[in-house]
Amino acid sequence: MTTYYRDPDVLITSSGIHMNGRDFRLPELLQVWHTKGARSWSVIAKRGALGLAILMPLVVGALAVGLALLLDLSTANTIALVIGGLLIGLAVVPAADLVLERVDRSYDLGSRTIEIWGRVRGGEVLLLRTTNAQRFGRIYRALQRAMEPAIRR
Repeated sequence: MTTYYRDPDVLITSSGIHMNGRDFRLPELLQVWHTKGARSWSVIAKRGALGLAILMPLVVGALAVGLALLLDLSTANTIALVIGGLLIGLAVVPAADLVLERVDRSYDLGSRTIEIWGRVRGGEVLLLRTTNAQRFGRIYRALQRAMEPAIRR
């Protein structure tokens, strides 16, 4: 028996699958397909907010340097504004790695619900519902490999 995928909730082998608390032998599954739900606009809004979190220190720093050069200030105040603007702009560098990691993670998790359905003799059965796009891809590919006719015995 070949194991194609295993996690605490899903097991896909060459003889059968365990998903959604149910067990199916591969010959019982006549067809398998997936559907995608509507986008979660809150996830997309969070990604936009993270993008703004990276850009805001750069904008504030650029404004400080611009004001320092445009306004008729004393030399000490101009230097202070330029240095302050540069430091604020550079503050984005250490924070950017953390913010970009969160953006990457949000893309891994996806912005919509994805379902895997199967057709058995009794009708259609929901096999899996997840918002984790990366996990869905692994499970669906494993399910396709398990159901390939050349591998079935």
